[in-house]
Amino acid sequence: MGRRRRRGSGVRWLGHYSSAQSILVVGDGDFSFSLALAAAFGSGENIVATSLGSYEALICKYSKAETNVMKVERRGATVLHRINANNMSGHTYLKFRQFDRIVFNFPHAGFKGKEEDMRMVNSHRKLVKGFFGNARRLLQPYGEIHISHKMGYPYDAWDLKRLASESFLDMIRIVGFHKHDYPGYNQKKGDGPRCNEPFYLGVSCTFKFCLMYSY
Repeated sequence: MGRRRRRGSGVRWLGHYSSAQSILVVGDGDFSFSLALAAAFGSGENIVATSLGSYEALICKYSKAETNVMKVERRGATVLHRINANNMSGHTYLKFRQFDRIVFNFPHAGFKGKEEDMRMVNSHRKLVKGFFGNARRLLQPYGEIHISHKMGYPYDAWDLKRLASESFLDMIRIVGFHKHDYPGYNQKKGDGPRCNEPFYLGVSCTFKFCLMYSY
């Protein structure tokens, strides 16, 4: 069961996130992660949840996306589609906002080869580096950027710490990612004919980053 905690008057927590934080969720698959947060908080008014593709593409790919989006919006969250992690800081809505937490769970550049191929590793690195460069522009001075990521070979080769440093971000900690902390969250493959199926998480962690010198 998820870690629903209360810290302070009226503040609700789930995992690393609270109802007192402004939260941007990037590339949320079928929006089940944003829904888990909004349900735990009792409101989604502090959440902006995004997808890479259009709404039409989203509901075609994921069986529960239409219902999840509806539930998230009913709880007051802002839902945005066609948000690319590599240029999101220029989006009409986002460019005037700053967030306490920016979350990108299991970024992936698509299935264009075997994960261990350097061409694929470099493609993933390019995606993450672009995300870091954009996310830092949308981050509050003492906010955090979180990437949940699989551990071990070949995922360690992405070298998230170095990519973050190149965008003037410091890694402040790595903590274990446990799916059961976010009830209802369902990680999706997101690409190809099996896009609606979950991928194997194995050992995964959340990497936390901040602006250099902000801590």
